[in-house]
Amino acid sequence: MNELLLAAAPAAGGSIWGMVLSFGAMFAVFYFLLIRPQQKKQKTRNAMLGALKKGDKIVTIGGLHGHILEITDDIVVIRVNDVTKMTFDRNAISHIISTGSTEEAAKA
Repeated sequence: MNELLLAAAPAAGGSIWGMVLSFGAMFAVFYFLLIRPQQKKQKTRNAMLGALKKGDKIVTIGGLHGHILEITDDIVVIRVNDVTKMTFDRNAISHIISTGSTEEAAKA
């Protein structure tokens, strides 16, 4: 009876390398599916924020549309209409609708 149980029992223990390889494969999948795309997205966002200039038409993360009047390292002042100026943190800019040079060319 003992011989039958021993023959049916799976081999205990395995190579530690199999476990290391499976964890390495999982890390690679997470890196290429989650981490790397987020890094690319952050890089393009930082490039967009760095390219902001006076006259650009932008949208804030709250959905407010306006034109940039003043810009510093951390602060952006936008004009919403003829009399309203609003101050925002530079990171509150969601995206650029059009650049100042495009609008100047359209007006000319």
